[in-house]
Amino acid sequence: MRILHYLDTLGRGGAEMQALDVCRNAADFGLDMTLVAGGGGALEEDFRQSGVEFVRLQRKFPVDLYLASQLRRIIKERGIQIVQGYQAVDGLHIYLASRALKNVKKVLSFQGFIPDKKNRLASKFLIPRMDANIAVSRGLQNWLAEKDGLDTSNFSILYNGADSKRLSPSGADFRAELGLKSDSPLFGMIGNFYRDPRKDQLTVCKALPKVFSRFPDANCVFAGRILDGAEDKMADCINFCIENKIIDRVHFLGARSDVPDILSALDIFVFSSLQEGLPVAVSEAMLAGVPMIVSDIEPLMEASGNGEFAEVFAVKDEKALGQKIIKLLGEPETSQHLARRALRFAEQNYSIHSHLRNLKKLYVSLLKTRGA
Repeated sequence: MRILHYLDTLGRGGAEMQALDVCRNAADFGLDMTLVAGGGGALEEDFRQSGVEFVRLQRKFPVDLYLASQLRRIIKERGIQIVQGYQAVDGLHIYLASRALKNVKKVLSFQGFIPDKKNRLASKFLIPRMDANIAVSRGLQNWLAEKDGLDTSNFSILYNGADSKRLSPSGADFRAELGLKSDSPLFGMIGNFYRDPRKDQLTVCKALPKVFSRFPDANCVFAGRILDGAEDKMADCINFCIENKIIDRVHFLGARSDVPDILSALDIFVFSSLQEGLPVAVSEAMLAGVPMIVSDIEPLMEASGNGEFAEVFAVKDEKALGQKIIKLLGEPETSQHLARRALRFAEQNYSIHSHLRNLKKLYVSLLKTRGA
């Protein structure tokens, strides 16, 4: 089965990590994959070493007809049977590249990006022209229909999955890097700062004074890059910590490539968000065996088994979040029991092997309707 995945850029984000895990494990599922990128990024070398054919192009225009022609040539020369993209700009280029190629099936995956008007219009154009559309959670499918006005009636639900092998810690002492004692409580959030209302790190910051008063040696970390336009959101978090005299116990790490080492050092993983698809960071935390607290938006409730495998707090409710953190830090047996149950649930539902099994089933069903 010859598959081409197209990514517009290779930054360290959820969709890119998902694609990287797919590439690294594709051969185990009989997928002969080519990964084509329309730009570079922090993960480029990882993709080059992923075990699949990697082709680096360069998109120069919002809709780049030359890039589409390069993609078309690759599709024809390699006998590609299925092409897949991860957002609207990917979808436009795989659509242009495979148009009128009757035996090539087109798949577009919706990962949870918050689209602007231009991207909503592109999605409306693309959805009926794809052979399959994927939403990574039922909650995201509902959001796309209700908030973005997209027709999701023909969508398939296919959960993202993380590669547990990738989550093996290197042995580096992350706590030592921060100058912390081995028994100092440590919790935190892994997620980029976005300019749109997606991740909500500020609510975590607002919960910290109460937590720190209860646990005087506790520390909190935030790992994730600051995307263009999100500088004010980062500044709001830092200013709050300065004004409340807790900045020395809150660590803003920026983009990190050592997520497994960070997860292995955490007592609790916190994920505060306003809108998601099915974040890879949540799958990673569960598969790493870290007790988890999430906000109560639909996709995160879905990811946590309707709250069975995580503590849950109401969106933007810093008081409730603080109480949840205090509870888990103060009840280590309860915390570890929650983590063990979440790990079993994640292995069944959010592993890369579970994802690839379901993805291959979708591909097989598409090829059965090739008409060739």
